[in-house]
Amino acid sequence: MPRVRTGVVRRRRHKKILKLAKGFYSGRRKHFRKAKEQIERSLVYAFRDRKQKKREFRKLWIIRINAACRLNDISYSRFINGLKKSGIELDRKILADMAMNDAAAFSTVVAQAKAAL
Repeated sequence: MPRVRTGVVRRRRHKKILKLAKGFYSGRRKHFRKAKEQIERSLVYAFRDRKQKKREFRKLWIIRINAACRLNDISYSRFINGLKKSGIELDRKILADMAMNDAAAFSTVVAQAKAAL
């Protein structure tokens, strides 16, 4: 059986990896083996951080809502409890946006939550 040379296939495979490694530092963008190791690691980080991004944003929204609630003389937990009892179904993203950009509307929502308690 004749020996098979992998010239085209190997070059394509290497180019694909090195294209993904664009912007990496030093040999991690130039040398195939180092680039491949870094790409594998980077893809793991990307997978993990897509999940963590959701957690981070939820934490940020809660911090913003809590700060706005304190200005309206109510704690965050009592506010959320009041929303549930009054049947207001706004998620934390919308509440945080209201707290930042429309304080008057947020104050009316807080008043309704207080009334339900």
